[in-house]
Amino acid sequence: MTGRHLLTRLAGARPHRCPHSIARGENLPERSDNTVLVLAATPMGDIGDASQRLRDALGSADVVAAEDTRRTRSLAKALGVEITGRVVSFYDHVETARIPALLDDIASGLTVLLVTDAGMPSVSDPGYRLVAAAVERDLPVTCLPGPSAVTTALALSGLPVERFCFDGFAPRKGGQRREWLRTLTSEQRAVVFFEAPHRLADCMADAVAVLGPDRRAAICRELTKTYEEVVRGTLGELAAWSVKGARGEITVVLEGSQPVSAEPAELVDEVETLVAGGMRLKDACAEVSAGRGASRRELYDAVLAARSQS
Repeated sequence: MTGRHLLTRLAGARPHRCPHSIARGENLPERSDNTVLVLAATPMGDIGDASQRLRDALGSADVVAAEDTRRTRSLAKALGVEITGRVVSFYDHVETARIPALLDDIASGLTVLLVTDAGMPSVSDPGYRLVAAAVERDLPVTCLPGPSAVTTALALSGLPVERFCFDGFAPRKGGQRREWLRTLTSEQRAVVFFEAPHRLADCMADAVAVLGPDRRAAICRELTKTYEEVVRGTLGELAAWSVKGARGEITVVLEGSQPVSAEPAELVDEVETLVAGGMRLKDACAEVSAGRGASRRELYDAVLAARSQS
């Protein structure tokens, strides 16, 4: 299969034009349905996680943009795939400079495949700038889903993760890291982030200092690899464990904070501030009570009681 016939195999349908381009009323030129930027997830460690669609794409794309060309060629060899297209490097320091030529390749009717060292492009790896630029030029983009340390760690954490947020890598410097952790004090969603092994002990110590020793978390390392390990416990327990030193790729899942119920009388001033700003009393009580674990009806009554005493 050639790159020019890859889109039908990948997406199964004609790509749609971007809504913002249509809204601008541009007279866009017709282009081949086979023109496409393909984002592809690659194995994090276990080669068996490579999909057949990834194999097909590596062997048929006209251009392969790779974070590390040597690793991508090694991956293809391990999969028994011959890369017949042009291979170009696409890592952090050259990403911006490479984008114009790759967009021109796509616009001219070529299939461009973007892969990173492991996992999904754009997720703490190069990719989003190229996607944004392709969208701006109304060039179609599709994705071959697959391995991701984020979702794998969430699933293995043993924590409630129905709602979560991803924060990339934790800040490197202590002061910035502690400031970042303070923003998670009241975050009720699970938080997943990456950390370098040599900074893990300091990060866990800061987490205990800022968030307390009892909040639960999971440290996942070397996911899908031979020495995969998931350590679950409180931040205090994980801080003590991490002092011994961990190796490999680290993903941390932090339990969301538990809402603390406040007495209605303590929230009256917050409600009155919203009312003074033009919000209806019932709406203000609903908003404040939702975020503070209080009864909306009891808060409403407390506001009326406070007003009657003033």
